[in-house]
Amino acid sequence: MTRVAALVARTEFRRTVRAMTTDRTKLLMLALLAALVFGSVTVAGGYLLPALGERFADGAGAESVALATGAATGGVAIGWLFLVGMSAIRAFTAAADPDEAAFLLVSTSTRNATLGVIGAEILLFGVWVLPPAIVLSSAFAVGAGTALPVVGTVLVGVLALLTAVPVGFVVGTWFRHLVTVYEPIARYRWFLFVGFWVAYFGAIATGRFDLVVSELFVALQDGPLGWPGHLLLATVPNVPASGTTILGALVGTALVAPIALAIGVSSARVHWFADPARFDDRERSGASSSRLAEALSRVVDRPTRTVTLTAIRRTRRAPIRLAYVGYPLFGAVGFVQAIVEAGTIPAYVAVVLSGYLVWAAGALFTLNPLGDLGRALPAVVTSTLSGRQAIAGLVLAGVLVAAPVGLVVSLALGLVSPLSIERTLALVVATTVGTVATPALATGVGTALPRFGSVNVTNSREAVMPSKAAFVAYSLAVVLPTAAGAVLYADAAAPIAGLLTATAAWAPTPEIAVTGAQISVAAWTVLVVGVLAPPVSALYAIERFDRYALE
Repeated sequence: MTRVAALVARTEFRRTVRAMTTDRTKLLMLALLAALVFGSVTVAGGYLLPALGERFADGAGAESVALATGAATGGVAIGWLFLVGMSAIRAFTAAADPDEAAFLLVSTSTRNATLGVIGAEILLFGVWVLPPAIVLSSAFAVGAGTALPVVGTVLVGVLALLTAVPVGFVVGTWFRHLVTVYEPIARYRWFLFVGFWVAYFGAIATGRFDLVVSELFVALQDGPLGWPGHLLLATVPNVPASGTTILGALVGTALVAPIALAIGVSSARVHWFADPARFDDRERSGASSSRLAEALSRVVDRPTRTVTLTAIRRTRRAPIRLAYVGYPLFGAVGFVQAIVEAGTIPAYVAVVLSGYLVWAAGALFTLNPLGDLGRALPAVVTSTLSGRQAIAGLVLAGVLVAAPVGLVVSLALGLVSPLSIERTLALVVATTVGTVATPALATGVGTALPRFGSVNVTNSREAVMPSKAAFVAYSLAVVLPTAAGAVLYADAAAPIAGLLTATAAWAPTPEIAVTGAQISVAAWTVLVVGVLAPPVSALYAIERFDRYALE
């Protein structure tokens, strides 16, 4: 790597680290990920690996040697594939679209820029991969009585990074090129993204992902991807390793790394200097907007209709703004497994998914009424548009999109699930009414807790999102009345009171007695407040809009 490429790598690495450390939310998420994933694995390994090292130091049997050989070769192969996949995702989202790309490409050659970007990615992955590997191998080395396992682990990790990251960069760059430059694919890229993530999480939930990984773990043990595992085995006491295979791993790395880098340079040159796909959907969008405008003209006035159409059209052109609406769906992965095991949709899954639709209805357009205006905020609030027209237009946009979806999906879920016809009708009515009420509820919450600045949705895309406080407040305003209604509908006040009383008896607090009547009163109170909250919230948003003063 040339001096200029090394400078690019160091700059990109520092820029990425700075972007992570200055974003408190992202830093917190990374800390939680490190604590839950790497921390738990490291702690478990710290307890188990010393004893395993002692076992091999004392001389393991043929069966243990065979297991160690399979684990080392298969584990290294799966780890290499994992690094390729993660580096491909990084290339697609960030590395293949570096910050200030125009300045970078006119400052140095494409070769130096590409090598620098790939070098920065190797450093980033090394920060995540090597420290846990060193800790785990050190625990094993303590029991084995030799430091060679640490050296072998670091060497295998470096070899994997030098080959997997460049290969992943090539894969990610070409995938990004297809969805941003090649027009037939770029036109439908959002369908590809949704399909990919649905297939990915579906494979995890149904157990097929684990099945594929286990099959690859066995199939790749004797292949080239498993050869570096023998380099690791050579540092383990009393475990034979193949010298020919180790030589093959070293030669393979020496061949694959420069070839992947050369292909990466060519791929980056093609992608960085290509014109993005341009397709005009304005004619089709204009036709559908005209039909919707004609339908709305019979019901609402022109300013309200304009706000409604603008909100829908703006979201259609930049759907990345609604990425946060899909966040709760990550928690629904477990539902897929329950559906597969039961052979049908359980009743609780139908209710929870319908509740999600109710929540999403308010989060679509109305959770940040003022912040969503962006640079147009001064012009809008000083125009003749009234607060009633602005808020009504946003609420209408949410209802037009969410209410039909809520009606159809809740009906389908109820019919497929074991729910009776009466309860299915109740679910459909509650979902449909909820999708009409929550947009009004969200207006007041979003107006009281706005966010005007944009945030990073991905490493290279920014959008104006509702504030975290608005998310929390709105979610509580939806969940609490829903839970209160469920308690009253299921007549669960008495069991809940008994549970709370029993819990209080065991807790180090003064003993309290909770009755079913008290729970019922509290549930009715929360439910009534929840029913009154949407119109009150909308009225507050209207008044705040009319009285908003620019600072």
